[in-house]
Amino acid sequence: MTKQQSEMSFEEALSALEEIVRQLESGRVQLEEAVSYYEKGTQLKKICEEKLKNAKARIDKLIVNSNGEIEGKEDFHVEAE
Repeated sequence: MTKQQSEMSFEEALSALEEIVRQLESGRVQLEEAVSYYEKGTQLKKICEEKLKNAKARIDKLIVNSNGEIEGKEDFHVEAE
């Protein structure tokens, strides 16, 4: 994964992944290009999964009172896989 890819937002990575899917589904790509797209798509998928995992961890740590209002949040640490 390049440094540029690791700095992508979730939305940027998802958009790039969607474009790769469109290209592959078009049926107009040569085999080598398709393999390259697949490799890039796999990296983008990992970025999206990591961003979602981090967002979920942040949400899971919010402290909600009995009225359903957010009072604060706990510190959290996402474990690296």
